[in-house]
Amino acid sequence: MTSADMALPAQDERTMPAAVLRDLDQRPLDHALTELHALIEQYGYVVVVCSQAAPEVVVRRLYTLRSLLESDRIAFFRPELPPLGIAVLARQLRQLASCDLSPGVLASAGRLLTHYIHSGAVLGSVARLDRVPVGLKAHAKSWVPGSQFAVVAHPEPQLVKVAPGATLKGPEFSTWMLVAKGQLQTDWIAGLAEAWGPHGLRETPLPAESSRWWGTGRMVEFCSYLADLSVLYQLVTSVRQSRCHWCGLDVIGDLCVFCSATPPVYEPPAPRALEQRTPA
Repeated sequence: MTSADMALPAQDERTMPAAVLRDLDQRPLDHALTELHALIEQYGYVVVVCSQAAPEVVVRRLYTLRSLLESDRIAFFRPELPPLGIAVLARQLRQLASCDLSPGVLASAGRLLTHYIHSGAVLGSVARLDRVPVGLKAHAKSWVPGSQFAVVAHPEPQLVKVAPGATLKGPEFSTWMLVAKGQLQTDWIAGLAEAWGPHGLRETPLPAESSRWWGTGRMVEFCSYLADLSVLYQLVTSVRQSRCHWCGLDVIGDLCVFCSATPPVYEPPAPRALEQRTPA
C-alpha cells in the first residue's frame, strides 16, 4: 500500500500484515529504495496496490524505484475502484497470501476479485464527480442546498438522488459491508444495508484519497465485499491457470502483472457466478 489509512485491520488471524510505503513523495529516494529492496528480499515478490487517486508524484516514484532496482518481482496494481474498495481488495489479497498460491496467481487474483466488489458513496455534491457519468439534471440538483446523491462506481455505474424509496442495485451474493464516514450526515446508508442484506456492517475511517476520487469531502463511502477466505480461495483456484511465456510465472487472466506479458493463447473465463442470497 502507498497510504497507511488504506491498510485495513486484519480480517482474521491468518491475514498477512500490510506493508505501507509511506510518504513516497516526501522521503529521500534512497530511503524508499532500501525499504522496497528489503521487502523483496524478505518476501520474494511484492505487489503494490495503489489507488488511481494517488498523487501523480507517488506513481512516478514507484516506477522510478522499480526501474532502479531492475526487478521483475515488483507488480503495480491500480484497479478502477474507489479508495475504500482498493483497501478492501488489498486486504483480500493479504488473506490469500497465507494460502498455497504462487506469486503470479496471487498477484493476478486482484483483477478477478474486483468483479465481486461493489463500491459507492453517498455524496453531498456531484458537481466535481468525473468517475461516474452524471447528467445535466443531476449537476443542476447538486447546487440545491441539502441535496444528496447515492452513487455506485463499481462494478457498474449507478446514480440516484437520495429520496424515500430510492435504492441502488447491489450484489446478488452474500457479502459484508464496510462504511467510511466523511463530512456528511446521512441515514440513507442504513436503508441501503437493509436492502442489500449483508451479513454485517462495519465502520472504518475514511481514506484521505477518497475526497479526491469522489470530488468532495461531503460524503459517506461504502463497499460490499466477500470476507470469507475459503470463498476467496475457491474463486481464485477455480480459474484456469497458464504460464507466462516471458517470465515463467503461473498466472490467471490475460496479463502477467509482473512483466505485463500476455499469454500467447488464452480464452478469458467469465467471472464465476456466486450463489444468490435468499431475500430477508
